[in-house]
Amino acid sequence: MADLKPHQRINDILLAPLEKPALQWLAANMPAWVNPDLLTGIGILGGVMTFFGYWLSNYFPLMLWIASLGFAVNWFGDSLDGTLARHRQIERPKYGFFLDHTVDAFNEVLIVIGLGLSPYVTFSVACLALIGYLLMSVLVDIRTYINGVFQLSYGKFGPTEVRVILILLNTVMFFWGIPEAKLPLGLTIYDLPIAFIASILGILFAVGSIQNAVELAKLNE
Repeated sequence: MADLKPHQRINDILLAPLEKPALQWLAANMPAWVNPDLLTGIGILGGVMTFFGYWLSNYFPLMLWIASLGFAVNWFGDSLDGTLARHRQIERPKYGFFLDHTVDAFNEVLIVIGLGLSPYVTFSVACLALIGYLLMSVLVDIRTYINGVFQLSYGKFGPTEVRVILILLNTVMFFWGIPEAKLPLGLTIYDLPIAFIASILGILFAVGSIQNAVELAKLNE
């Protein structure tokens, strides 16, 4: 099997001035027994926490805080595993690329399905957001293979910003509670930001796909 080609990693996010030094400090100060695989597992644990937090919010609204804590745990594991591998110079490009993308897809499904099972966001709208996120994940993976560009952020927004937005939404949902008034099609007020995110992801996928197809057609490759 041919070696995985080196790729340019683009993560120009709004929170980069805070996130990047924090990750570098954490990587430099991690105990020796903490390795990237353990951090990947911690990231999965965070996704599981968020899923159950959302699901159990049907019975205990306080579980929304567990969902938010899950996002923080997920960020810690998911963002730090690759940083630690690069800091210790123990990267395994093929294994890391495979594990990172498969685990991300699993976490995305787990978290968004959990959101749809909560009493705050309708399942159909949550699924639209999941479809949009997975489409963008596919586009990112294809672009990495075709162009050698691993682009994690679009318009200064990436996975970290999405986590922050959802934590803020969880806070609003906890204090405002389940809305009694329904919008057309049986939607809730909380469906609106999720539907907006789904729309943006769909547009980004469509525009990005067309742009890349045009560029490749011109190269006749």
